[in-house]
Formats: sequence, C-alpha cells, structure tokens
Amino acid sequence: MVTDAILSPGEAGGPAIPVHPVTPDTVARVLETLPETARTYAGIMGFTAEAGQTLCLPGDTGSLAAVLFGLGSANAPARSPLLPGKLAKALPAGNFRFDEGTQGLFDADDQPFDPRLATLAFALGAYRFDAYKKVPPLRSHLVAGPQIDTEEIRRITDGVYRARDLINRPANDLGPAELAGAVESLASVHGAKFHTVTGADLETEYPLVHAVGAASDRAPLLADMTWGDPAHPKITLVGKGVVFDTGGLDLKPAAGMALMKKDMGGAAATIGLASMIMDAGLPVRLRVLIPAVENAVSGRAFRPGDIFKSRKGLTVEIGNTDAEGRLVLADALARADEEAPDLLVSMATLTGAARVAVGPDLVPLFSHDDGFVADILASAEAQYDPVWRLPLWRPYDKWLDSKVADLSHIGGKAFAGASIAALFLNRFVDAGTTYAHFDIYGWAPEARPWAPAGGDAQAIRSLFDCLSRRYGKA
Repeated sequence: MVTDAILSPGEAGGPAIPVHPVTPDTVARVLETLPETARTYAGIMGFTAEAGQTLCLPGDTGSLAAVLFGLGSANAPARSPLLPGKLAKALPAGNFRFDEGTQGLFDADDQPFDPRLATLAFALGAYRFDAYKKVPPLRSHLVAGPQIDTEEIRRITDGVYRARDLINRPANDLGPAELAGAVESLASVHGAKFHTVTGADLETEYPLVHAVGAASDRAPLLADMTWGDPAHPKITLVGKGVVFDTGGLDLKPAAGMALMKKDMGGAAATIGLASMIMDAGLPVRLRVLIPAVENAVSGRAFRPGDIFKSRKGLTVEIGNTDAEGRLVLADALARADEEAPDLLVSMATLTGAARVAVGPDLVPLFSHDDGFVADILASAEAQYDPVWRLPLWRPYDKWLDSKVADLSHIGGKAFAGASIAALFLNRFVDAGTTYAHFDIYGWAPEARPWAPAGGDAQAIRSLFDCLSRRYGKA
C-alpha cells in the first residue's frame, strides 16, 4: 500500500537529477546556471514555464542533466501547490530531486513552490489502480529534500491510496462484508478492537441500517473499531458505507447508477483517515463506525411511506428510497453520540445538491461549531484539500416535519438539498456535541496532476492536519 515513489536521501543510493521549478519570470535566470547545451535546447523547444510544462534537458554528453518544470504565471488557473504531482508519470526512469535553490528567485509575495506539498503531490500522483488491469510499472522516483518528513508523506499517501483503492473496487467484489473486512484488516495492523453487528442484533440496535440493507442478498452490518487510550479525547468517525445504490424502489436511471460503486466513498475516506491517525499515534481515543449496506431491490425492500423507529427513538417517515445514506448514518450517529465524543465527524457521498452547489472538487462542510470550522478551513487551505462551509439554516428544519411521524427523512421543498440532509443528521446528535458533516463526492471526473480519474479521498488530508494541530503528537 505504501508508495515507493518517494525516497529519503539515504535510500537514493547516489546522486539524483535536479528538477527546477520555474515560473515565466524566473526561467531565464535558472537557465543561466545551466550548461550551454541545456540553454540552447530549451530555446529550441520553446519552453515558457507554463503551468505543468515539463522539459528534460540533455547534458554535454547527451545524458539527462536536468528537468525544467513550469509552475505558470501568478494568475494561471492551473497553478497549484500540487501541480508537481504531474511529474510522477511524466518523468523518465531514474531518481530525481527538486532543486529548492530556485525558491530564492521567486518574489516574496509569490511563492508558488512548496517543497513539502510538491513531494506529497508526487507521491499522490504516482497512484495506479492495477487490481484488474496491468499498468506500466513506476519508473521515476523522487528523492525528498533533507527537511521533508518522508514518513509523514508516506503515512498520508497510504491513507489516500487506501481510500482510493476501496472506492475503485467494483461492487461485485466489495459488498458489506468486504468493506467490514477492510476495517478489520486495518484494526489488526494497529492493535485496534473490532466487531460487527449483524442479523437480528442489527435489526434491534440499528433499525434504519437494517431497513436500508434488507433487500440485498448481501446482509447489512455495522462495523465498529476502537483504538487508543480511553483517557484521551474521544474522536469518532462515521462513514456512509453504501456499497452500491440502485435507488431502491425509487429506482435510479441507468446513468444514475453508473458510478454508484463509489457510494461507499464516505466509509473509504474514514478508513483512510483512521489509518493516518493510528499510524501517527495521535493521542486520541479513536472510534470508527461504518454502516455497510447495499440499497437493492427485492420483495424485502423498504418503501416510500414506510415508518421506522430509529435507534435514537425518533420515528422516521420514508420520503424517497434513493435518499438512503442519511438513514444509515442517522443510526450510526446516534450510537456515536451516546458516549459524548469530543469530536464527531461524518463523511458521505450524500447529495447531488452538494455537487450542484459547489461541483466535484469542493467538499461542503456543515457544523454549528465555529471554532472547529475555522480550524478545518485553515487546514484545508494549508493542505490544498478544499473544504467549503455551507449553512445549517435552522428555519429550514421545519421542512423535515411529517404528519405521521416525528420527522420525514427528506425535505418537502425542492431547495437546499444538501443543507436539509445535514439538518436531518443533526437531529440524531446532541446539541452539545461538536459535530461536523462532510458531503463528499468521492470521485475525480477527470485526471489531475496529483490524482488520476476515479476514486478520490477528499477532505481527509485536511482533517488529519486539523486533528494533528488540535491534539498534537503522542
């Protein structure tokens, strides 16, 4: 699982080829430091340091002497601290290193190159999903600078890879039991406690989880993992584990089902984040709850208009069976909240409304705790792992009213779908709990320098940074 794209200086076994990060304003000064052959070649090739532009420079003997990598101009839309991730698959075979001496050429108010984020981006960009198809082996390796914590880079990369791998697996190979197995495997690595709730116990203790998963031949369950010293601050992560979503009796069209293997993206993200937390040894008592179900169609399927009593005791009227994610989260959140954690986080591929609002790249965040929101937004900006706050607008809470139950699980209006879903979840968490919900997409529609198209582990780098800052190292 751990990437071999990043080497520490001691692992390199020899000199590495320098990669010069340059902008249109600094490229000429960098070229002045290079041999005439390289300068001439760059001129012939018309290198202008546009964002992502890469040029391998020959030395006097014809061998590869250096690489120029364009960071783009200050206002270039493609400029990003993670842009160097493109190099992982663009460079030829060999060991490379970033020439950080070029940083001194940048203006004080324009520092487009961050060595740590560039190294992390290279590691993230090296990801390949090869479980079902052979892909070319990785040929290039980046030798990290002496100030880079390579163990931290590998820790974060491992968590992201773990989540991506789970999301990319097709549903025929990843049912509720296999998703729970991924949690159990992680627990065994770190000495965590693990158990599942299934069958009649699930129906009794987590009736909404059971109702959503009852139609599938692959039985629903709740996976529960705990790790760390009980005396430490309690952090609980709840991830939506819908391994495939047909929409239930409110059946999705074929196009709507095409990517529904990713509907367990919230669970995958929490598993990836948990691996980072445990590997780092953060001084927290961690709990991970994953309600794992398949929303299928059969004679056992739950129906629009059904009413179920939730774990919290609230009766819930079903408005649409394609809004199943908030139901399984509700029972898991109620269980999490019973032990009053210091921080409760849910992650889910929950609403199309979130995508309409902010698109696939930004992750909507909902929380009443302004202090936590400030912390996570600061981490999101520092890690270039974007999060965007959307409102828990209390006047909309009445849209969840039902004439026949304590509440409906969908709003009675066509507006504010992401906020309504978050307000529903908030009904299952005590008002005194610091609770944050992340409505992730879990998928990259197109390749980016730091990630191929496919499963995407959103917001977990931000969360790990935020938790590390809040709780420190052990």
